[in-house]
Amino acid sequence: MNPATPLRGLADIERLLEAHADLHALLSHVESLGLPDGWIGAGFIRNTVWDVLHGRAVDMSCLNDVDVVFLDPTDVSKERDASLEAQLRILVPDMTWQVRNQARMHHANGDAPYRNTCDAIACWPETATAIAARSVGGKVEIMAPHGIQDLLNLIVRPTPAFEHKMGVYRKRVASKNWPARWPKLTMLMTWDEAYPALQSSFDRIET
Repeated sequence: MNPATPLRGLADIERLLEAHADLHALLSHVESLGLPDGWIGAGFIRNTVWDVLHGRAVDMSCLNDVDVVFLDPTDVSKERDASLEAQLRILVPDMTWQVRNQARMHHANGDAPYRNTCDAIACWPETATAIAARSVGGKVEIMAPHGIQDLLNLIVRPTPAFEHKMGVYRKRVASKNWPARWPKLTMLMTWDEAYPALQSSFDRIET
């Protein structure tokens, strides 16, 4: 897909990932593991979309790691995640793989137990990051619990789960320095910016 191709909806992002041979290959490798509710999320999609919306070729070198997520309460050991990472490194040794079973990650994040992978992704820091993709029989599917409008509109906004963790959000976003590569981004750094309070209906009554 040409980097200038407009992205307007989920189907456009799915086609983008299917058309990019290297990205599609990563999804296929994860599919081959047969993980329960398994997806690739975060920067894998976010960075790709931001590159395209800035008129650039997709640059996989900007991926610090490939975030593989799944949910399986039958074995939540870190050793299992490490074993899966090792399998993926054999398949694609030049990528840094990070595999996390979301059935245990709620402990680290201070959340209630996640019902499924979508529930876990909804609690990630930014709405534009809370998105994942998977390959099912070679067909790409997208999951976006907060929708894709912020992603497509180049808006960095905290997810509702971070209402009381804004310090963590701001520190994380500052460390990423995303505008250096994607200058069209709109960075929402306070809760009031991200979720402005609705005016009372009484404020709109003319007297």
